[in-house]
Amino acid sequence: MENFSTLIGGIAGDGINEAGITVSRLYSHLGYHIYMYYDYPSLIRGGHNFSLVRASRQEIAAHTDRIDILIALNQETVEKHKSRLKEKSFVIYDADKVKLDDAKHKGCGLTITSILKEAEAPSVMKNSCIIGGYCKVVGIEWSVLEEILKKHIPKKLELNLQVARQGYDQAEGFCRIDRPVDKQDQKPHPLITGNQAVSLGLIKAGLGAYVAYPMTPSSSVLDFMAGNAGHFGLKVVHPENEIAVMLMAQGFAYAGVKAAVGTSGGGFCLMTEGLSLAGMAEMPIVVVMSQRTGPSTGIPTYTAQGDLHFILNAGQGEFPRFIVAPGDAEEAYYWSGVALNLAWKFQVPSFILVDKTISESLYSFNIDLAGELKDQAAQAPLLWNGQQEYKRYHYTDTGVSPLAFPPQKGQVIKANSYVHDESGITTEDARIAREVSNKFCQKGQSLAQDLEAYETVKVFGDKNSKTALICWGSNKGVCLELALKLGLRMIQVLAISPFPEKKLKSALQEVERLFCVECNSTGQLARLAGFYGIQTHGRILKYDGRPFSLEDLESELESYPESELERALA
Repeated sequence: MENFSTLIGGIAGDGINEAGITVSRLYSHLGYHIYMYYDYPSLIRGGHNFSLVRASRQEIAAHTDRIDILIALNQETVEKHKSRLKEKSFVIYDADKVKLDDAKHKGCGLTITSILKEAEAPSVMKNSCIIGGYCKVVGIEWSVLEEILKKHIPKKLELNLQVARQGYDQAEGFCRIDRPVDKQDQKPHPLITGNQAVSLGLIKAGLGAYVAYPMTPSSSVLDFMAGNAGHFGLKVVHPENEIAVMLMAQGFAYAGVKAAVGTSGGGFCLMTEGLSLAGMAEMPIVVVMSQRTGPSTGIPTYTAQGDLHFILNAGQGEFPRFIVAPGDAEEAYYWSGVALNLAWKFQVPSFILVDKTISESLYSFNIDLAGELKDQAAQAPLLWNGQQEYKRYHYTDTGVSPLAFPPQKGQVIKANSYVHDESGITTEDARIAREVSNKFCQKGQSLAQDLEAYETVKVFGDKNSKTALICWGSNKGVCLELALKLGLRMIQVLAISPFPEKKLKSALQEVERLFCVECNSTGQLARLAGFYGIQTHGRILKYDGRPFSLEDLESELESYPESELERALA
């Protein structure tokens, strides 16, 4: 088996996400690479939820529309997803709630309600029961499921094992999932979400404080940080609103504590005045910005890439910032650490720009592919040497001033939102106002020079192909897989600001047809590239709140109007 996809569906409250994670763990245990996409409405109970788990022998970060197994906990799941079934697909369902047309679909029903009633088990254990049946259907040995349940479900373990075994015994075999031959002696990779990868990258780089107000899809960063604060010596704070979040994080930074905040579009709107303060006061701060569909509340539990230009231009006035858009868990881990280091090295705001797809999808995480963060000593902030009078905004060749943190005997450490002189004293002098702006520009140039040592643009696929896909963020996985399949060049832009103009133009040499793939309605990366004279010949855009599947992207690319393409090239 090269690829195998399973969809588990039911209502909110059925534990669909946890069921998908359990299926993911089963395949990971067998040596497969995993990608899981979770789809849910903004409801506590009710509504249709589903997890789509894809297992592959290759590294993956995208889902397919067509599935091999459908696990249906209610009738709606069958009705909504029957179009995804292949000719040889199989359906596992709750026979007490679901009716299946046996003439059209091959499957088996489990009497879940009866099994739970007989065992006096709570309804939440229906997942254990049906996943027991799933293992029998796909030929995963009982011992594998037993090991997974023992490791990850410590509460009421014996009862969970009992109902899972009854589901296993009641089901019938359909196929057999074997461990990949080349994975026999390899340990499974950990399974983590993008938000967990972001959290670990920040912690690795020395994060001391995380401040956030919950907002989907960034909320699980706050949950992870709070749950692991004791292990890493973190201060985790949940203030009353996002205004307080941004200001409190800068208070930590003023005291010398590396801090980060997390939010989504609506919450970041409230942070922008505080962001401008960070720009003028040269306060290092990291913002985990997880995009969702807008404007306003939009559809709050669905994905989008609509905030790129917002983040580029947020805050009034002009000041440098670092923005990175990782495309998978390994990049989320590595670049989150880089973002924290650069924020402190250059005393600028850093943004980790992700979206719901990256934040909440589950990935097989290979730390060997993530890369090692640069030597922490080389990335350490420039500190005051303790000699002479301290000048917080001392002019230097790089635009970066030495840092000191209170208390310092006999010294005053300023943080000023006004135009100020080197000591941090407020002024409206025209010459100093110009010098402050020049200082910001010099700092931005130094940041751009430092980024030359990083792989801010990546090239995959057939590097000689004259047709290329260009993308950013979560579209990396689907673009990469399709490029490998069709023999295309694939270009990923990681750093958004400072924009890697030279590296991108080098990656595009001899490209004659360039398609920009984005999850927004206006082609925001294409527009940004156009500012630097880089023109795309086609924009493949998806803006319904859902990520591209492999079938989506291939269909869009194959059906792109040739006449439009010819006009674009003319």
